[in-house]
Amino acid sequence: MEEFSNKAYLDMELLRFTTAGSVDDGKSTLIGRLLYDSKSIFEDQLEDVKRVSLKRGSDKVDLALLTDGLKAEREQGITIDVAYRYFATPKRKFIIADTPGHIQYTRNMVTGASTANAAVVLIDARHGVLEQTHRHAYIASLLQIPHTIVCINKMDLVNYSEDVYNQIKKDFSEFTSKMDIQDVRFVPISALDGDNVVKRSKNMDWYEGTTLLYMLENIHIGSDYNLIDPRFTVQNVIRPNQNFRGYAGRVASGVFRKGDKITVLPSGFSSTIKSITSYKDELDSAYAPMSAVISLEDEIDVSRGCMIVKENNKPNVSQELDAMICWMSETPLQVGKKYSIKHTTQDARCVIKDITYQVDVNTLKKNDADSLELNDIGRISIRTTKPLFYDSYRNNRLTGSLIIIDEATNVTVGAGMII
Repeated sequence: MEEFSNKAYLDMELLRFTTAGSVDDGKSTLIGRLLYDSKSIFEDQLEDVKRVSLKRGSDKVDLALLTDGLKAEREQGITIDVAYRYFATPKRKFIIADTPGHIQYTRNMVTGASTANAAVVLIDARHGVLEQTHRHAYIASLLQIPHTIVCINKMDLVNYSEDVYNQIKKDFSEFTSKMDIQDVRFVPISALDGDNVVKRSKNMDWYEGTTLLYMLENIHIGSDYNLIDPRFTVQNVIRPNQNFRGYAGRVASGVFRKGDKITVLPSGFSSTIKSITSYKDELDSAYAPMSAVISLEDEIDVSRGCMIVKENNKPNVSQELDAMICWMSETPLQVGKKYSIKHTTQDARCVIKDITYQVDVNTLKKNDADSLELNDIGRISIRTTKPLFYDSYRNNRLTGSLIIIDEATNVTVGAGMII
């Protein structure tokens, strides 16, 4: 029975979601409430939080302390770094990227949201849609996060008013109508008291929707992945003995089956898939986002950085790229400067040819710019030292994304989405 439970647990679907909101919107309290009400907290953690809450003179358990791990965060009562939290329910496993609300931490939100299936955007019911809400909605749109859940929090402080909820819903919908956000859902909550987080609220009987946890458990994410364009990025060559050569990597998109005719980039050599293995099991097929080992019928040159694709479905191959970039360094991006670039499992060097525009994320206005400062988002043109095999970020979040690295310090200075 235990074996079955472990297997069932391993086979459970994983949902990654990111939280975003302005300072003091209650993100940490909301995550604490999710962990607490879904019984995902150890007793000693809870005792520690109760002790700190009492020390601060609070008669309620401050659930935000469950997630505010850094000492500086606890002292200031704010989140200043991306914190990853993990919990599970009988239906799904979850990874939460708790990202900061401050403008100066926009880069942290981009980091936390880059692999998310859903974005949970918090809005304080007392303050409504703010400039920071615009910023978070724009980043969710830019990163093509498939699902957005807008949690209108602190409803207890506006007497659980349906009118306040409807007005915020209207304001958010009007702003995002100009963006590419496909699936938006709204839920009125009180993270402090637990209304509509895990349990339905008795204070908002006018709300006919589901709780936040029910939404997270039941959002359909199977179609979030591109299953049309087969792309396999090679990370390593596996040679356990003289009789086997396999290529370990990740299915970035599409489906690969035994017997498929494939082409290896950049060489352009063709072969047929002989076997597909995952852990110790041999599979008939592998699909995104699985990791697997593929072996081929022919001995051809394949190494880290290569991409295996179907013969009749190939990505773009070019040294000239246009990308939307979020700049993450205190040293501004400069036109003409050389940087290292990492795309899937490939490394190359590049030069920034041009900055087309910089986006004011609060108004969506496109401004001329000579450089991009820390946390700026803009469109740039790049030339790389060798061809990259890519799809547009809209079609494939894995083969359409890249990072830019400062060659002198080896620090990641920019995250890009290829247009």
